[in-house]
Amino acid sequence: MADRAKGIPVAKEGIPFIAVGSLLTLGCWLAGWVGLTSLMGSLTLFTTWFFRNPARTIPQGRNSIVSPGDGTVVAVEQEFEHRFLKEPSIRISIFLNVFNVHINRMPVAGIVQDIVYTPGQFLAANRPEASADNEQNALMLRRFDGKKILCVQIAGLIARRIVCWAMPGEQVEKGERFGLIRFGSRMDVYLPRNSAIQVKVGAKVKGGSSILAELLCVEHS
Repeated sequence: MADRAKGIPVAKEGIPFIAVGSLLTLGCWLAGWVGLTSLMGSLTLFTTWFFRNPARTIPQGRNSIVSPGDGTVVAVEQEFEHRFLKEPSIRISIFLNVFNVHINRMPVAGIVQDIVYTPGQFLAANRPEASADNEQNALMLRRFDGKKILCVQIAGLIARRIVCWAMPGEQVEKGERFGLIRFGSRMDVYLPRNSAIQVKVGAKVKGGSSILAELLCVEHS
């Protein structure tokens, strides 16, 4: 899969919002509405900033798993992932507020084995039940050594649009951009249970550059 957003300063999904905001700002200015011009200009600048697409330095360690998004770690839990992996896993949940970068990145290199979209509710993304109840898009990734990683885009209270550019069967690189969620969201990553976790609840992470965990070579029973 080619990184469809590489080198683009603003995600293309934000361009219509930015264009409309710019036109409204111009219209208010031409009409002489100073207050509305200031308000619309500020909203347009915020929208442009929200859809920003910064470059990141990707860690090259073969067994490192990087964060799929910017935000705050709100959960590190051992649980049985029953929908896709169907095995004991470690779930790391990352909450993205409206001030975080919302471009999503691949946590590992490998093959996109499957993608499953599930409609659902729009609960606040930092609530525990959001992992099961909210609208979401799950990517099953298989590393070249066969290890499976599940990455789930989850919509939040304000977010109403999940975007995924990846397709099943594509080969992807670690840190590669694969989509975004508009206006507040959550990312869940399910890892093999013997992974060496590198983050704690409350940690601030950056998509593509922060290491969440290191995969260990030997599975323990």
